[in-house]
Amino acid sequence: MIKKERNPPVKTKKNYQHPVPGRGELLARLTDVGRPLKAEQLIAELGLKGQKTRGLLVEQLHKMVQAGQIIQNRKGEYCLTRKLELVAGTVIGHPDGFGFVRRDDGEDDVYLSAREMRSVFDGDRVALRIVGLDRRGRAEGKVVEVLERGLREIAGQYIRERSIGIVVPDNPKISQRILIPQEESGSARPGQMVIAEILDYPTDIEQPTGRIVRVIGEPGKKGIATDIAIHSHAIPHEWSKSVRDEAGAFGKAVPSSAIGGRLDLRDVPLVTIDGADARDFDDAVYCEPAGNGWRLLVAIADVAHYVQAGSAIDKEATRRGTSVYFPDRVVPMLPEVLSNGLCSLNPAVDRLCMVCDMRVDADGGVTRSHFAEAVMRSHARLTYGEVGAFLVDGDSAAIKSSLRQPLGNLHELFKALLKARQRRGAIELDIPQTRISLDEDGTIREIVAVERNDAHRLIEECMIAANVQAAKFLRKHRIAGLYRVHAKPDPDRFDELRQYLLSLGLKVAHPQHVEPRQFNKLLQQVAGRPDSQAISMAMLRSLMHAEYTPTNIGHFGLSLDAYAHFTSPIRRYPDLLVHRAIRHVLRSGKAGGYIYDGSAMERLGAICSAHERRAEEATREVEAWLKCQYMEDKVGQQFSGVITGVTGFGAFVQIPEMLIDGLVHVTSLANDYYHFEAGSQSLVGERSATRYRLGDRLNVTVARVDLQTRRIDFSLADQPGKSAGGAAGGRRQRSGRR
Repeated sequence: MIKKERNPPVKTKKNYQHPVPGRGELLARLTDVGRPLKAEQLIAELGLKGQKTRGLLVEQLHKMVQAGQIIQNRKGEYCLTRKLELVAGTVIGHPDGFGFVRRDDGEDDVYLSAREMRSVFDGDRVALRIVGLDRRGRAEGKVVEVLERGLREIAGQYIRERSIGIVVPDNPKISQRILIPQEESGSARPGQMVIAEILDYPTDIEQPTGRIVRVIGEPGKKGIATDIAIHSHAIPHEWSKSVRDEAGAFGKAVPSSAIGGRLDLRDVPLVTIDGADARDFDDAVYCEPAGNGWRLLVAIADVAHYVQAGSAIDKEATRRGTSVYFPDRVVPMLPEVLSNGLCSLNPAVDRLCMVCDMRVDADGGVTRSHFAEAVMRSHARLTYGEVGAFLVDGDSAAIKSSLRQPLGNLHELFKALLKARQRRGAIELDIPQTRISLDEDGTIREIVAVERNDAHRLIEECMIAANVQAAKFLRKHRIAGLYRVHAKPDPDRFDELRQYLLSLGLKVAHPQHVEPRQFNKLLQQVAGRPDSQAISMAMLRSLMHAEYTPTNIGHFGLSLDAYAHFTSPIRRYPDLLVHRAIRHVLRSGKAGGYIYDGSAMERLGAICSAHERRAEEATREVEAWLKCQYMEDKVGQQFSGVITGVTGFGAFVQIPEMLIDGLVHVTSLANDYYHFEAGSQSLVGERSATRYRLGDRLNVTVARVDLQTRRIDFSLADQPGKSAGGAAGGRRQRSGRR
């Protein structure tokens, strides 16, 4: 319980003209009063009247609690977090039972012991007190209050132990088991995958309890991995009645009344270029010669015209933050009438758009640009394969004649943009992506690594160009918006990579002075080496995660001083916010009177970043599950792989053709004591001096596949006792083909 301080003199009350004061004013008043206050006391302090006003104030206070600015103690009093010397943040669970708290203020994560994790779940927001350092020197915390529960439902397997029903969470970051009273088990049978609604959350002495609200099915059921991931990560996937009602009012065609006053681009041969399986098309491009360079049009679906701030669809889009793309389905950010209909730039139909019109010089520099609300009509829906066949392979039949010249212009422009990218030193990490093809019954047909062609890169460079201009627009007009920022690598994390690269004889900058172009120089140094892909992955892991924030710090990876996401408002909420900011300036001519301020953008940036991470984790889990399922009948088969990671307990090996990873555990290696060398990223045999290092190619056998943990174990296919390549220098020379 939090003790009250002795009451200081009460300052003169101030009456507010607005219904309730803003967050800053509330924090200032709590600071002036100098003690925790209940809502009624705060209302009296502020001179507020009326039940509606009280409700608005309580709602504002609740948002401040969620943001970690204040907490509500057990007496119902609101306290300043900083006065209590507390830290607010989000819990990140670990499969081994302990966890961390990602701090709201951006400082280093705080360690939570397994004991502290008993009362919280992964994803909960908490206020904690720093109590010291753990044995590794990390800040260690004690949970004081749970500010907000991150989960209402948990997916897992229902089992019975000694007549007690239990749901074992599928999410490995949740270590607690959910107790299910017999009367709350519904129709679930032991062994089935289920959804459990939490009835009582855990405490430091009691396990959580719940009721089964849905049976997903047997573990091998079609699509079950996606169902589990959706519920495990609390991804909203059903539309409320209010959202359905709003969506139903749009109709299927753009009304003529919406076109008036817009720039008419319907005769311009804009085209969309996407993957063969894409269903929502939110960007179209066109290029023509202009002076010594080109005119580039990037037209983006005008989602902001349909999704009004504060509407039911807008609130739901905020909850989702992003569309989530699973191998077997998509959980869209917007209802289908918009995502696949009115907002999708389908061919031969009128569509509202926001266009970025750019002039690009012969060196690939954008010399001027402007934005406009427009109407367009896509002249073709093209795929990367078709455009690649035309531009790279010279297959004229792949593209109809009227579009060949504009595509040729785009290709020439792309070459100039690519040179500009290389001059500024943007990182060129071209990591293959996995494509998992499924049959109609959910059976995995194939898993392949997909290489990108010039068509992919062409669209990427056009989108980057438009995104840069959007960021510059926000900055120029000083209007609240979200930038896509990418910080420099963490010095400690980069130093680990640096020590490894130095052991290979490569020249590497000091962590304090690293720049993007130095990453490219390293990539050029290792090009053609058998371990180049592993080195690229190690370099990728050393980079920070990009985020959304109204504070622009630039984008390290792209080597840009300002960058924002503008080109995908159908599937990303930050893009929609950027569109609203641009539209506001275009219509009013100034930033004043905009519906968002800096604090609102700060909150939305944190939400969008968190939802992006949620989507990435969910899709990664489903891909891992499907890869395990694919490998189940391949136990005993042999594959060629590359070591992509080394730890004290073994080496992670990837099968490059399918991007499938597995672990060669240290206990499966030849009889010896193995030690991990961080500097050279190697496991070294104490007696034999056998060395397994990052980038080594090995022949492995699939030893075990565990769907529940999504883990694949490999063993070396070479006969026991055979050297894995001897000393480090000789090992690299005798590595096999990539």
